[in-house]
Amino acid sequence: MTTETAPATSEKMLTTRDLRRMYWRSTFLLGSFNFERMQAMGFCYTLMPAIRKFYRDDKSAQAAALKRHLEFYNTHPWVSSVVFGVTAAMEEQKAKGEEISEETITSVKVGLMGPLAGVGDPIFWGTARPVLAALGASLALNGSFLGPLLFFVGINVLRVLTRWYGLKVGYERGTTLVTEVGGGQLKKITQMAAIMGLFVMGALVSKWTTIKFPTVVSKVADPDTQIVKVTTVQSILDQLLPGLAALGLTFLCMWLLNKKVNALWIILGMFAVGILGRWTGFLGV
Repeated sequence: MTTETAPATSEKMLTTRDLRRMYWRSTFLLGSFNFERMQAMGFCYTLMPAIRKFYRDDKSAQAAALKRHLEFYNTHPWVSSVVFGVTAAMEEQKAKGEEISEETITSVKVGLMGPLAGVGDPIFWGTARPVLAALGASLALNGSFLGPLLFFVGINVLRVLTRWYGLKVGYERGTTLVTEVGGGQLKKITQMAAIMGLFVMGALVSKWTTIKFPTVVSKVADPDTQIVKVTTVQSILDQLLPGLAALGLTFLCMWLLNKKVNALWIILGMFAVGILGRWTGFLGV
Protein backbone atom coordinates (compact mmCIF):
# COMPACT_ATOMS: atom_id res chain seq x y z
CA MET A 1 0.00 0.00 0.00
CA THR A 2 1.48 3.29 -1.07
CA THR A 3 0.92 6.51 0.77
CA GLU A 4 0.89 9.84 -1.00
CA THR A 5 3.10 12.47 0.50
CA ALA A 6 1.35 15.75 1.18
CA PRO A 7 2.86 18.70 -0.60
CA ALA A 8 5.20 20.72 1.53
CA THR A 9 3.63 23.86 2.86
CA SER A 10 6.87 25.39 4.13
CA GLU A 11 7.86 26.56 0.66
CA LYS A 12 7.28 30.26 0.22
CA MET A 13 4.64 31.21 -2.32
CA LEU A 14 5.87 34.72 -3.05
CA THR A 15 8.76 35.09 -5.47
CA THR A 16 11.31 37.88 -5.64
CA ARG A 17 9.20 39.43 -8.39
CA ASP A 18 6.16 39.45 -6.12
CA LEU A 19 8.16 41.08 -3.31
CA ARG A 20 9.46 43.63 -5.78
CA ARG A 21 5.92 44.51 -6.78
CA MET A 22 4.99 44.92 -3.12
CA TYR A 23 8.07 47.10 -2.59
CA TRP A 24 7.14 49.52 -5.36
CA ARG A 25 3.57 49.68 -4.10
CA SER A 26 4.82 50.40 -0.58
CA THR A 27 6.35 53.67 -1.79
CA PHE A 28 2.76 54.94 -2.14
CA LEU A 29 1.89 54.10 1.47
CA LEU A 30 1.12 57.75 2.24
CA GLY A 31 -0.54 58.43 -1.11
CA SER A 32 -4.04 58.09 0.35
CA PHE A 33 -3.33 59.16 3.93
CA ASN A 34 -6.43 60.24 5.81
CA PHE A 35 -7.24 61.12 9.39
CA GLU A 36 -9.78 58.32 9.85
CA ARG A 37 -7.69 55.24 9.05
CA MET A 38 -4.29 56.87 8.43
CA GLN A 39 -2.22 54.55 6.17
CA ALA A 40 -4.85 51.81 5.78
CA MET A 41 -5.47 52.28 2.05
CA GLY A 42 -1.74 52.29 1.31
CA PHE A 43 -1.29 49.14 3.39
CA CYS A 44 -4.07 47.33 1.55
CA TYR A 45 -2.74 48.49 -1.83
CA THR A 46 0.72 47.13 -0.96
CA LEU A 47 -0.59 43.70 0.03
CA MET A 48 -2.79 43.24 -3.04
CA PRO A 49 -0.26 41.20 -5.09
CA ALA A 50 0.25 38.78 -2.18
CA ILE A 51 -3.46 38.44 -1.41
CA ARG A 52 -4.32 37.77 -5.05
CA LYS A 53 -1.69 35.02 -5.18
CA PHE A 54 -2.59 33.40 -1.87
CA TYR A 55 -6.34 33.33 -2.53
CA ARG A 56 -6.21 32.99 -6.32
CA ASP A 57 -9.21 30.69 -6.62
CA ASP A 58 -11.31 32.15 -3.80
CA LYS A 59 -12.70 35.62 -4.54
CA SER A 60 -14.58 35.79 -1.25
CA ALA A 61 -11.37 35.11 0.68
CA GLN A 62 -9.64 37.85 -1.32
CA ALA A 63 -12.41 40.29 -0.45
CA ALA A 64 -12.25 39.35 3.24
CA ALA A 65 -8.47 39.81 3.32
CA LEU A 66 -8.68 43.20 1.62
CA LYS A 67 -11.41 44.28 4.01
CA ARG A 68 -9.42 43.41 7.15
CA HIS A 69 -6.42 45.31 5.84
CA LEU A 70 -8.48 48.46 5.33
CA GLU A 71 -8.69 48.87 9.10
CA PHE A 72 -6.76 51.57 10.95
CA TYR A 73 -3.01 51.41 10.43
CA ASN A 74 -0.24 53.90 11.13
CA THR A 75 3.49 53.59 11.81
CA HIS A 76 6.81 54.83 10.42
CA PRO A 77 6.55 54.49 6.62
CA TRP A 78 10.01 53.02 6.09
CA VAL A 79 10.01 50.31 8.74
CA SER A 80 6.40 49.57 7.81
CA SER A 81 7.86 47.19 5.22
CA VAL A 82 8.58 44.77 8.08
CA VAL A 83 4.87 44.72 8.89
CA PHE A 84 4.08 44.09 5.22
CA GLY A 85 6.37 41.06 5.24
CA VAL A 86 5.10 39.59 8.51
CA THR A 87 1.46 40.13 7.51
CA ALA A 88 2.06 38.52 4.11
CA ALA A 89 3.66 35.52 5.81
CA MET A 90 0.64 35.12 8.10
CA GLU A 91 -1.81 35.47 5.20
CA GLU A 92 0.15 32.77 3.40
CA GLN A 93 -0.11 30.45 6.39
CA LYS A 94 -3.86 31.08 6.58
CA ALA A 95 -4.24 30.40 2.85
CA LYS A 96 -2.43 27.07 3.30
CA GLY A 97 -5.00 26.01 5.87
CA GLU A 98 -3.10 26.62 9.09
CA GLU A 99 -5.04 27.67 12.17
CA ILE A 100 -4.60 31.43 12.01
CA SER A 101 -7.66 33.54 12.58
CA GLU A 102 -8.38 36.95 11.12
CA GLU A 103 -8.18 38.42 14.63
CA THR A 104 -4.66 37.01 15.06
CA ILE A 105 -3.42 38.62 11.84
CA THR A 106 -4.95 41.97 12.80
CA SER A 107 -3.60 41.74 16.37
CA VAL A 108 -0.03 41.04 15.21
CA LYS A 109 -0.20 43.86 12.68
CA VAL A 110 -1.50 46.33 15.25
CA GLY A 111 0.96 45.05 17.85
CA LEU A 112 3.92 45.80 15.57
CA MET A 113 2.86 49.38 14.81
CA GLY A 114 3.91 50.88 18.14
CA PRO A 115 7.33 49.23 18.62
CA LEU A 116 8.37 49.83 15.01
CA ALA A 117 7.27 53.47 15.14
CA GLY A 118 9.34 53.78 18.30
CA VAL A 119 12.35 52.50 16.33
CA GLY A 120 11.83 54.24 12.99
CA ASP A 121 11.11 57.74 14.28
CA PRO A 122 14.23 58.17 16.45
CA ILE A 123 16.57 56.35 14.06
CA PHE A 124 15.52 57.93 10.77
CA TRP A 125 13.69 61.17 11.65
CA GLY A 126 15.59 61.93 14.86
CA THR A 127 19.09 60.70 13.96
CA ALA A 128 19.81 59.86 10.32
CA ARG A 129 18.01 62.79 8.68
CA PRO A 130 19.40 65.60 10.90
CA VAL A 131 22.90 64.11 10.92
CA LEU A 132 23.03 63.76 7.13
CA ALA A 133 21.51 67.23 6.74
CA ALA A 134 24.07 68.71 9.12
CA LEU A 135 26.98 67.03 7.33
CA GLY A 136 25.64 68.08 3.93
CA ALA A 137 25.07 71.67 5.04
CA SER A 138 28.58 71.76 6.50
CA LEU A 139 30.04 70.81 3.12
CA ALA A 140 27.72 73.25 1.33
CA LEU A 141 28.83 76.15 3.56
CA ASN A 142 32.40 75.45 2.47
CA GLY A 143 31.33 75.77 -1.16
CA SER A 144 31.25 72.06 -1.99
CA PHE A 145 28.52 70.76 -4.31
CA LEU A 146 28.81 67.41 -2.51
CA GLY A 147 26.79 68.81 0.39
CA PRO A 148 23.28 68.43 -1.08
CA LEU A 149 24.32 65.23 -2.85
CA LEU A 150 25.44 63.70 0.44
CA PHE A 151 22.06 64.33 2.01
CA PHE A 152 19.98 63.32 -1.02
CA VAL A 153 21.92 60.14 -1.82
CA GLY A 154 22.47 59.14 1.81
CA ILE A 155 18.86 59.47 2.93
CA ASN A 156 17.53 57.67 -0.15
CA VAL A 157 20.01 54.80 0.18
CA LEU A 158 18.80 54.32 3.76
CA ARG A 159 15.18 54.50 2.60
CA VAL A 160 15.58 51.96 -0.22
CA LEU A 161 17.60 49.47 1.82
CA THR A 162 15.28 49.70 4.84
CA ARG A 163 12.16 49.21 2.73
CA TRP A 164 13.50 46.33 0.65
CA TYR A 165 15.32 44.30 3.29
CA GLY A 166 12.61 45.02 5.85
CA LEU A 167 10.07 43.47 3.49
CA LYS A 168 12.26 40.46 2.73
CA VAL A 169 13.22 39.77 6.33
CA GLY A 170 9.65 40.28 7.52
CA TYR A 171 8.33 37.78 4.98
CA GLU A 172 11.08 35.20 5.47
CA ARG A 173 11.11 35.33 9.26
CA GLY A 174 7.36 35.74 9.65
CA THR A 175 5.93 35.78 13.15
CA THR A 176 9.30 35.00 14.77
CA LEU A 177 10.07 38.69 14.41
CA VAL A 178 7.26 39.45 16.84
CA THR A 179 9.16 37.56 19.55
CA GLU A 180 12.31 39.54 18.78
CA VAL A 181 10.42 42.81 19.06
CA GLY A 182 9.15 41.76 22.46
CA GLY A 183 12.63 40.62 23.49
CA GLY A 184 14.04 44.12 23.33
CA GLN A 185 16.32 43.68 20.29
CA LEU A 186 14.87 46.71 18.52
CA LYS A 187 15.24 48.79 21.68
CA LYS A 188 18.98 48.07 21.76
CA ILE A 189 19.32 49.06 18.10
CA THR A 190 17.48 52.30 18.79
CA GLN A 191 19.75 53.13 21.73
CA MET A 192 22.89 52.46 19.67
CA ALA A 193 21.65 54.69 16.83
CA ALA A 194 20.72 57.45 19.26
CA ILE A 195 24.18 57.39 20.88
CA MET A 196 25.86 57.57 17.48
CA GLY A 197 23.63 60.45 16.41
CA LEU A 198 24.31 62.40 19.61
CA PHE A 199 28.07 61.87 19.15
CA VAL A 200 27.99 63.23 15.60
CA MET A 201 25.71 66.16 16.50
CA GLY A 202 27.93 67.02 19.46
CA ALA A 203 30.95 67.22 17.16
CA LEU A 204 29.04 69.42 14.72
CA VAL A 205 27.94 71.88 17.43
CA SER A 206 31.47 73.14 17.98
CA LYS A 207 32.08 73.44 14.24
CA TRP A 208 28.78 74.99 13.24
CA THR A 209 27.77 77.24 16.10
CA THR A 210 29.69 80.49 16.46
CA ILE A 211 28.86 82.95 19.22
CA LYS A 212 31.06 86.03 19.71
CA PHE A 213 31.07 88.45 22.62
CA PRO A 214 33.04 91.54 21.48
CA THR A 215 32.63 93.43 24.75
CA VAL A 216 36.06 94.85 25.73
CA VAL A 217 37.22 93.97 29.23
CA SER A 218 40.62 95.70 29.18
CA LYS A 219 43.14 97.43 26.94
CA VAL A 220 46.83 97.19 27.78
CA ALA A 221 49.55 98.91 25.73
CA ASP A 222 52.97 97.29 25.44
CA PRO A 223 55.54 99.91 26.61
CA ASP A 224 58.13 98.74 24.08
CA THR A 225 56.08 98.20 20.93
CA GLN A 226 53.13 100.43 21.85
CA ILE A 227 50.88 97.68 20.58
CA VAL A 228 47.58 97.69 22.43
CA LYS A 229 46.42 94.29 23.59
CA VAL A 230 42.63 94.15 23.75
CA THR A 231 40.99 91.57 25.98
CA THR A 232 37.36 90.78 25.23
CA VAL A 233 34.83 88.52 26.84
CA GLN A 234 35.23 86.19 23.87
CA SER A 235 38.99 85.86 24.30
CA ILE A 236 38.52 84.97 27.97
CA LEU A 237 35.95 82.30 27.09
CA ASP A 238 38.27 80.91 24.39
CA GLN A 239 41.06 80.60 26.94
CA LEU A 240 38.78 78.70 29.30
CA LEU A 241 37.25 76.39 26.68
CA PRO A 242 36.85 77.04 22.92
CA GLY A 243 33.20 76.74 21.96
CA LEU A 244 32.00 77.16 25.55
CA ALA A 245 29.22 79.57 24.53
CA ALA A 246 27.98 77.20 21.82
CA LEU A 247 27.99 74.31 24.28
CA GLY A 248 26.06 76.41 26.80
CA LEU A 249 23.48 77.39 24.17
CA THR A 250 23.04 73.72 23.22
CA PHE A 251 22.43 72.69 26.83
CA LEU A 252 20.03 75.61 27.26
CA CYS A 253 18.00 74.46 24.26
CA MET A 254 17.98 70.89 25.58
CA TRP A 255 16.77 72.12 28.97
CA LEU A 256 13.99 74.16 27.38
CA LEU A 257 12.89 71.21 25.24
CA ASN A 258 12.79 69.00 28.34
CA LYS A 259 10.57 71.65 29.92
CA LYS A 260 8.16 71.13 27.00
CA VAL A 261 8.89 74.55 25.47
CA ASN A 262 7.85 74.59 21.82
CA ALA A 263 10.86 74.36 19.47
CA LEU A 264 9.41 77.19 17.35
CA TRP A 265 9.48 79.55 20.34
CA ILE A 266 13.10 78.59 21.03
CA ILE A 267 14.07 79.41 17.43
CA LEU A 268 12.21 82.73 17.50
CA GLY A 269 13.82 83.53 20.84
CA MET A 270 17.31 82.95 19.44
CA PHE A 271 16.47 85.18 16.48
CA ALA A 272 15.33 87.96 18.83
CA VAL A 273 18.36 87.65 21.11
CA GLY A 274 20.72 87.61 18.13
CA ILE A 275 19.21 90.72 16.56
CA LEU A 276 19.10 92.65 19.85
CA GLY A 277 22.58 91.49 20.77
CA ARG A 278 24.01 92.67 17.47
CA TRP A 279 22.15 96.00 17.70
CA THR A 280 23.38 96.73 21.23
CA GLY A 281 26.91 95.49 20.50
CA PHE A 282 26.74 92.68 23.04
CA LEU A 283 27.02 90.06 20.32
CA GLY A 284 29.34 90.19 17.31
CA VAL A 285 29.48 88.61 13.90
